[in-house]
Amino acid sequence: MKKLLIIAVAIASVYFTVNSCKKTGGNINPLTSVSNLGIGSYLVLDSNINLNFNLTQIATSTVGIIVHGYPGGEAVDHVILYATLGSTWDTTQWHQVTSIPYTGKGTKLTVTGAQLGTAMGVDPTTFAPGTFYTFYTRVVTKSGKTYDVNNTGTNSGSGINGGTYYYAAMSFAAYVTCPFTGGMAGTYKVIQDGWGDWNAGDLVQVTDGPGPNQINLSQVYPNPKYGSVINPLLVNVDPATGAATVPKVDFGNYGYTATVTSGSGYVFSCVGYITLSNDIFAGPYGDQGVLNLILQKQ
Repeated sequence: MKKLLIIAVAIASVYFTVNSCKKTGGNINPLTSVSNLGIGSYLVLDSNINLNFNLTQIATSTVGIIVHGYPGGEAVDHVILYATLGSTWDTTQWHQVTSIPYTGKGTKLTVTGAQLGTAMGVDPTTFAPGTFYTFYTRVVTKSGKTYDVNNTGTNSGSGINGGTYYYAAMSFAAYVTCPFTGGMAGTYKVIQDGWGDWNAGDLVQVTDGPGPNQINLSQVYPNPKYGSVINPLLVNVDPATGAATVPKVDFGNYGYTATVTSGSGYVFSCVGYITLSNDIFAGPYGDQGVLNLILQKQ
């Protein structure tokens, strides 16, 4: 059963560049005056163009986002896009994909499968469905300064980098997808269960849904050790991409009603891979947030 978490509230960090200043009359703190503070720069996400590579047309399949530079920041000259398999802030693992001139509001940051393959040094047709690549943006200002995830303020997700208020486009992730053909029923190994009904390595059963583009997770949630089924936990799958959505449903009785208020992810029948992020409401305990479930067919 999901173990309820106590969330510690951290003080938000402030993102500034401190200019060197002449000390007069002692050890003066440069933060005592705003005149001693420089101006940074970051990109604001306007919208997503597409976040799925189509493996069947990988060379020309394109992912990307639309952005604009934060108006109060330093003027942006261009944006360098880097990629890594999975995600990491370790820049030694980044591969430069392309450099895109900044043209103002509506600037498109796009990458084709062919470009990604060249950057990673592999044939893009060998990309595995279910894997994802993270693209990191590095802003280069007209004065030559650079800003990315490693020098932009953050504090447990509450700063510019990751804070929802800012809509900062420091990175975006794109999955390699393949069409959904059904036939998902079988035994799966639990890779991750944020809800906590299962441990990594446990084996669970997935069945096909009543619809042609559905799977049924009622033998996954709830774990019968902890609760009983109220309604089937059905997942709807886009047959073209494997993109999945979970409609709102009261799925389990744990002594209280557990509800998936919304869910999304991918179901790849070609490799037997299920990855979902479900927002779960736990009766009197309230919203537990977005919790990941990842299963691999055996």
